[in-house]
Amino acid sequence: MSAQDSNYGEKEARAGLEAPLPPLETFPNQYSNYEIKIEIPEYTSVCPKTGLPDFGKITIWYVPNKSCLELKSLKMYILGYRNLGIFYENAVNRILEDVVAACQPKKARVVGEFNPRGGISSVIEASYPREEEIKKT
Repeated sequence: MSAQDSNYGEKEARAGLEAPLPPLETFPNQYSNYEIKIEIPEYTSVCPKTGLPDFGKITIWYVPNKSCLELKSLKMYILGYRNLGIFYENAVNRILEDVVAACQPKKARVVGEFNPRGGISSVIEASYPREEEIKKT
């Protein structure tokens, strides 16, 4: 079955990718060579196709460079997804891109573990640098 057959088109595929969200703020990092793991157990968004709510846990792991994510701004940023129509895959990749843009970490990883819907659960993972970027170096 193609995207055409299921009525999933470019509109649904791109849903939420360019929606405005609260900004991620940072503060100057004071140390080097350590890891930060942030768990967000109450992530919510909306399926752009059905309009039904999606629930899950987002874990952000990164090695800071010159700045760290400020947690209150991260909370507000994540709350911005609450009524946003966006696919799981897009949400995880957008969160990664926004985290990287905000704090420019040495490396980062975002994992989304989404609650079952229709008997199917999904785990989406995205890393920075991307595999293709690693192969170029």
